[in-house]
Amino acid sequence: MIHSDKQKRQIDLLVAAPRGFCAGVDRAIKIVELAIKKYGAPVYVRHEIVHNRYVVDELKKLGAIFVEELDEVPDGVPVVFSAHGVPKAVPHKAEERGLDYLDATCPLVSKVHRQAERQTDAGRHIIFVGHANHPEVIGTFGQVEDGQMTLVETLDDVAALNPEDPEALAFLTQTTLSVDDTHAIVDALQTRFPNIIGPKGEDICYATSNRQDAVKKISETCELVLVIGAPNSSNSLRLVEVAERIGSKAKLIQRAEDIDPAWLEGISKIGLTAGASAPEILVKEVKNLLAEHFDINEETVQTTAENMIFKLPRGLETA
Repeated sequence: MIHSDKQKRQIDLLVAAPRGFCAGVDRAIKIVELAIKKYGAPVYVRHEIVHNRYVVDELKKLGAIFVEELDEVPDGVPVVFSAHGVPKAVPHKAEERGLDYLDATCPLVSKVHRQAERQTDAGRHIIFVGHANHPEVIGTFGQVEDGQMTLVETLDDVAALNPEDPEALAFLTQTTLSVDDTHAIVDALQTRFPNIIGPKGEDICYATSNRQDAVKKISETCELVLVIGAPNSSNSLRLVEVAERIGSKAKLIQRAEDIDPAWLEGISKIGLTAGASAPEILVKEVKNLLAEHFDINEETVQTTAENMIFKLPRGLETA
């Protein structure tokens, strides 16, 4: 625990905005909650609905059961697909079994899925910028036939590419990547393959970009940045990297209790943010813990306003 003197030491706390839930996460959680309301418990969810232990545990209390594969879902119960998206084979299999399913895939991920189909239909091979084994990458690869897409994670991967037809290429990216790293990889792709076709807009989602911009801003003056998020949350891990790159120390925590008192010794300015799947209640928890031990001078640093809302699937609005 953090021990303080009788007289609390003052520290500045810069809280990033935007932070926490994005519209896609908000929608995915609502879909599970409304499915439980509509069908009654239990409702099965294939893969963690979003990468956050607290959120998953709260939904379990309501009656959600989380499984990794469709085979684990019994007949006759509804199943929800996570916000990260699933390979095409998964809904097909659900239909074959006569399962009611709800797709909570983030609409911005679905947009990438549609682009993948369009590019392969046009006869192009897709270079996909992303992280191996991330559920979003697995889901996107599962939209097209085997062999129609190649994953690149680094600049070295780009240098090693040897496509059959360098003139028939397209690229897409995972939605939760580091904006700066991805620009470097895309630049390298465009330099090597001048005719490569890119998406009309940016694939990296607005929420990922916004949270990274806000972290850059607070990291300029903070000695330590606390990022609330899960160790398997791509967008949260990128926030840590962004803060470190600016020159701040950064730590990924899941809850307030993960804060090591040693991190705070001699620190006078702390930054605080949360990944796109971390609820605001966890931000409050960290603020409360710090306030118990320090005299907090809190300031919100807002870089942009977010007002994106995604529609719910048909049939759930009434629930």
